[in-house]
Amino acid sequence: MVSPAVRALGYLAALLTTLSFFPQALKTLRSGDTSAISLRMYGLFTAGIALWAIYGFYTGDGPLIVANLVTLVPAGIVLERKLQSLRAPRR
Repeated sequence: MVSPAVRALGYLAALLTTLSFFPQALKTLRSGDTSAISLRMYGLFTAGIALWAIYGFYTGDGPLIVANLVTLVPAGIVLERKLQSLRAPRR
């Protein structure tokens, strides 16, 4: 059993790591510019986030579940925008 203090530490860590991701994701979404984003990195990152969320479900780890599901949404959107930019005809 995890103590409330340790669980709070997990939620604080989840909050900080999730929040740290948002400024870059918002900048990318607002500008629409994905040229500086590595498709391989973002693909691996998004897959890793999804797998961490699944792991969190299997282990019952609340902070892990919350942080990764929240991060998965913008990561998936940015990855989708990157893929769209690669499929778009070049001017």
